[in-house]
Amino acid sequence: MKAGYKIRILVVDDHAIIRDGLRELLNDQIDMEVVGYAREGHEALEKARTLHPDVMLIDIAMPGMNGLAVTSLIKETAPATRIIIFTMHKKEAYVQQAIQAGALGYVLKTSPSEEIFVAVRTVFGGRQFLSPDVKDDLVDRYLNQQSVKPKKIGYDSLSEREKRVFLLMVEGKSTKEMAEILCLSPKTVEKYRSSVIRKLNIHSLVDMTKYALRIGIIDTDLFE
Repeated sequence: MKAGYKIRILVVDDHAIIRDGLRELLNDQIDMEVVGYAREGHEALEKARTLHPDVMLIDIAMPGMNGLAVTSLIKETAPATRIIIFTMHKKEAYVQQAIQAGALGYVLKTSPSEEIFVAVRTVFGGRQFLSPDVKDDLVDRYLNQQSVKPKKIGYDSLSEREKRVFLLMVEGKSTKEMAEILCLSPKTVEKYRSSVIRKLNIHSLVDMTKYALRIGIIDTDLFE
């Protein structure tokens, strides 16, 4: 990192007290700068596209599109941005999904502030960082298995744009609404919709929602 350069950080959390607290902590570091905030998933993707942050700190539990889904779409929106999941959720399934989605870091909100600083610097450098509380044997084993990539099926077989369309479908958005959000024509959106339905072999909104819940892309306990 060049002398004097500050790591540009985007904070994504629906709680103002968390956003304000992180801003104070991070801006107090000589090599860090909070360049923006987002309160929910769609806003996070838009801010990532326009601000091109070096690092994003993303909560999992947010209204609408959750942090895991946002993370899986960042590669399309801001491919150079590094992701740290910053959450209260300690479940192994969330850690695995976060890493699979492309996050380099996973930090608990109960972590000391110094751990957050180390995570930002480590991830900015292109290396993985997991809070000690979640870096257990099962997670280590999962990380070691990433070199053997199985054939992609289901949700994992979708392209990044198809994943976003799928999430919008689960949210109940109409073709017109999706076209406006994605800046695409309705005809193009319909092609993506058809592709999603074909790849997942799911034809009703109810079944799509159940599927999204089952694979952890949306989860009822994320909105408690």
